[in-house]
Amino acid sequence: MNPFALYIIISSLALGTITTLSSYHWILAWVGLEINTLAIIPLMTKTPHPRAIEAATKYFLTQAAASALILFASTINAWLTGEWAINTLISPAPSILLSISLCMKLGIAPFHFWLPEVLQGLTLQTGLILSTWQKIAPMALLIQLSQSVNLNLMLILGLLSTVVGGWGGINQTQIRKILAFSSIAHLGWMVAILKISPELTLMNFLLYILMTLTLFMTFMSLNTKNIYELSTAWSKSPTLSALSLLSLLSLSGLPPLTGFIPKWLIAQEMVKQDLIMFALVILLSTLLSLFFYLRLTYTMSLTLAPNLSNSTYQWFFSKNNMMATPISLSLLLLPITPTIMILI
Repeated sequence: MNPFALYIIISSLALGTITTLSSYHWILAWVGLEINTLAIIPLMTKTPHPRAIEAATKYFLTQAAASALILFASTINAWLTGEWAINTLISPAPSILLSISLCMKLGIAPFHFWLPEVLQGLTLQTGLILSTWQKIAPMALLIQLSQSVNLNLMLILGLLSTVVGGWGGINQTQIRKILAFSSIAHLGWMVAILKISPELTLMNFLLYILMTLTLFMTFMSLNTKNIYELSTAWSKSPTLSALSLLSLLSLSGLPPLTGFIPKWLIAQEMVKQDLIMFALVILLSTLLSLFFYLRLTYTMSLTLAPNLSNSTYQWFFSKNNMMATPISLSLLLLPITPTIMILI
């Protein structure tokens, strides 16, 4: 791609998110979301492949429908209350429509069907942008709406997302689809606690972005796209494979890794709110996600693919590895921070 065109696209991505984050008016927030959507489509179609074109088309149609719903709901709210400001209390009907449209943009179940298919049709680099940067603006709006959203709707969407994210990922062999279902499950946790504690939603979202960024970067460095390629990764680079393994375990929510902290705090907050059965069900649904995370770590570390070189030092002198390792190792400390440090 032309460097000038790439610069324009990346600048537009940044502009769209910053516009939405800094806006107080629904129309301005909508404009930022539209800029975001249109800016990533050229990155999706950068590789002229039918899967990439299909992914871009599905993404555009879904995001356009969600944006139209946001515009419709904000207009109804302005008609009922006379206010376009985001931070004012919103009427019940528009708040439900806005919640649904933002969940559609984020890929929360049952509006998740586009996300695995779109992510599978993209390169890992574009998939990284879609899984992290593109979720910032809708999540920021959802957090600002936290006091107006319907609690029962959020709990249902959250529970459905964790179950669908875990159940859908079990049968997958493609890394990008597994990461898509992982994203759906994590967003379910964020949405479930949104009304009760927006601060926990924000903390969970920041940690999710951090761990997903680390995982995508290591997979890009290892050039792995499916489980078979993952099984040969250890011989290419034990350092990056170990980092991927720790990041996967952290995403799964195993203590004492960082991913355990938000799940623990969310479950604790739900018990305080007398949502004990809901907390039990959402924790049990996490076991589904844990299964495919452990399957990936098992494939990566405890199996050895045939016809591999016996040399244990070949990976160390690889030029690509020596360039990628410092970048990935700079992110190593954060996904594996012991929970005891945060509790102190």
